[in-house]
Amino acid sequence: MARPIELFYWPTPNGKKITIALDEMGLPYEIKPVNIGAGDQFKPEFLAISPNNRMPAIFDDEPKDGGGPLSIFESGAILLYLGMKTGQFWPQDRAAQVPVLEWLMFQMGGFGPMPGQVHHFIALAEEADRRYGLQRFMAETRRLYGVMDRRLAEHAYFGGSDMSIADFAIVGWAWRHPRHQVDLAEFPNVRRWYEQMMARPATARGFEVALKR
Repeated sequence: MARPIELFYWPTPNGKKITIALDEMGLPYEIKPVNIGAGDQFKPEFLAISPNNRMPAIFDDEPKDGGGPLSIFESGAILLYLGMKTGQFWPQDRAAQVPVLEWLMFQMGGFGPMPGQVHHFIALAEEADRRYGLQRFMAETRRLYGVMDRRLAEHAYFGGSDMSIADFAIVGWAWRHPRHQVDLAEFPNVRRWYEQMMARPATARGFEVALKR
């Protein structure tokens, strides 16, 4: 029996991207909580596997190629590794890999950092501090939802006709649309895709994962 992958995790959008992927791929995993509110991400033992002091990270004692144990940080890199390890949600055809990579990078570079700024500014107590940041980053977040809606008007999933790791990356952040103050009724193609993703049992398990399994 395969040894479980160790997942260094806290229940944030980036953390949930990985639990969704692991459950969809049927990979056994063990949660290693990293309480970012308590500063666990700065502990030396965590920095040894995630030098940028960000979760999630994984430790895989049994890579597919039979090599030595691997630790991987950055959620996009983890998703790529898991897709290549299992052959699931990662197309084998090189041309088909391109849109998956494009939309994975779209999430990593935009639909994550921009809503993340909304999360920051919306939590500020002083209205004067909140106003500029929310105006700027909410506008950009809504623009990104529009980009996604146009893509999904012509494709079932972000990578094309088949579900991929790009969908796991994006749904982890789309899950926070109420906090983004975005009504998915305004983006019907995103809503169709989001409801379809959330109806998947493995995706639901990934969202509901407890800190202790």
